[in-house]
Amino acid sequence: MTTTAVSILPGQQLAALNEAYGKAVARRRLRFTLATAVFCTALIIAAIGADVNLRTLFTYFGHFVSYFDRILTLDDSHRVWTNIPEWLWGWRKWSLLLGETILISYVGTLSGAVIGFALNFLAAENTSPGPWTRFTIKRLMEFCRTVPDIVFALIFVIAFGLGPMAGVLAIMIHSIGALGKQYAEMVENIDMKPVEGVRSTGAGWISCMRFAVLPQVAAGFASYTLLRFEINVRSASVMGFVGAGGIGLELITAIRKFYYSDVSAILLMIILTVFVIDIGTGWIRGRLFGGERRS
Repeated sequence: MTTTAVSILPGQQLAALNEAYGKAVARRRLRFTLATAVFCTALIIAAIGADVNLRTLFTYFGHFVSYFDRILTLDDSHRVWTNIPEWLWGWRKWSLLLGETILISYVGTLSGAVIGFALNFLAAENTSPGPWTRFTIKRLMEFCRTVPDIVFALIFVIAFGLGPMAGVLAIMIHSIGALGKQYAEMVENIDMKPVEGVRSTGAGWISCMRFAVLPQVAAGFASYTLLRFEINVRSASVMGFVGAGGIGLELITAIRKFYYSDVSAILLMIILTVFVIDIGTGWIRGRLFGGERRS
């Protein structure tokens, strides 16, 4: 049987420690209180500036609920699920438009990923050839992701006319900015020892990127690209509102013409499509990272 000796500090020293601990706790509580007060004040000021009116919200909330009641009701006043063929009467046409939406997102994401992949090595601080190159590429990618993709879509619709091309170009440009930034941040966090080893053999910049940098970030690049594809499917669904192709045009038409049951049917198909893509891309990302961990 072992015994453990516990040393007892002198009362004066213990009191000093307790006093210091109490002051530290008081300072922490004061900082938390001040931070909470500043946050609440900023929130109230922002709400006033944005004209957020809780009275209006609660007064007209019933309209929001009643709209969902209408879109779940057929023209014969029965619920949509009581007559599925009548509710989903246009599923063939809507499926084709959904397929177009997915293709718009796929082509735009893939094109943006390729260009973002080429630019990210020039934007990363530890792989960029020079400060001016890094500055220029970063500002370019900031512009690409700062302007909303639906604004790009509207501009391209005006330039090239109605159709999927405007949507593809809008998603491509926005993906260049978003993916390029994510890629560059991953590259900036790599282990530089392999780069130094490859460089010591006399290899050039491209060879260093190919053999020392890319193997460390390839799985992450693929994961972010799949995530961006999933996000872009949602964006492509909305771009149809401005005539950039896909299911969005059919949805906004149904909303404007008050085809209530059509609105719910199209929304249901969009939601199910996004669910399937979300599950599929999540499974692929899991396989990629799972393989990386096993290796």
